[in-house]
Amino acid sequence: MTAGTNEQKDRATMWFKDLRDQLCAALEAIEDDCTGEGADKFSPGRFERTAWDRDNDGGGGEMSVLRGGRVLEKAGVNVSIVHGEFSEEFRAKIPGAAEDPRFWAAGISLVVHPRSPRVPIAHMNTRMIVTTKGWFGGGGDLTPVFPIDEDTADFHGAFKGACDAHDPEYYPKFKEWCDRYFYLPHREEARGVGGIFYDNLDTGDWEKDFEFTQDVGRSFLNIYPQIIRRHMDEPWTDEEKQKQLVKRGRYVEFNLIYDRGTLFGLKTGGNTEAILMSLPPEVTWP
Repeated sequence: MTAGTNEQKDRATMWFKDLRDQLCAALEAIEDDCTGEGADKFSPGRFERTAWDRDNDGGGGEMSVLRGGRVLEKAGVNVSIVHGEFSEEFRAKIPGAAEDPRFWAAGISLVVHPRSPRVPIAHMNTRMIVTTKGWFGGGGDLTPVFPIDEDTADFHGAFKGACDAHDPEYYPKFKEWCDRYFYLPHREEARGVGGIFYDNLDTGDWEKDFEFTQDVGRSFLNIYPQIIRRHMDEPWTDEEKQKQLVKRGRYVEFNLIYDRGTLFGLKTGGNTEAILMSLPPEVTWP
């Protein structure tokens, strides 16, 4: 697509905010419906929203963070709309920024760290970026402590359905991209059971690319709360909880060493607390 018009930017921004609202509502409903161990010990979690502004009138965003819930130990659903100029160091790495360092970017980012080791960690983000070029990117992945075939199949099936509705080549391509991206080379292991990952999506048809990006968000919204509900009331042991804390350590390692979104946010003057929202509240290393 050509560099995004103001109308396109407004529509994308509205969608990211609407998806944020739907995700927060779905997760809060889960908190209300919990009948397991956390129901007696904790109050239903609620998202607290905090707006932030970027320096030099470069936009900002809104953090939505839930802490200490019945089911979700920590969950964040953040929206950002920022603009400015890339630094000399960073602009050579971004399509279209070498010609003109100015950029506009909006997106949504979700990370959920469940209290129960039986419920998988999840991540999802989608974004629209405009330089002298314009494109969409994003995806989602699942990080269970104890993988369950049904959950993995259903999670992938939801994204495959979204991909196949637009292009039969999307799912195998974006699945492989996710497997390659969410990998810890120093551990020689995958972060989780995968999902999809895509970037620089520009088919020349903005409407088509935007609709696909919306479908990615809808697919995650439809399947991940279902997976949470399957396991949220199951009992767990101290040994299982310890394994969860170790798995969270792997999550931290990836996000601080390899994650492109973390690097993008820090390099473009984003809100540090929002960027590091993805980190779990408690973690250990063996």
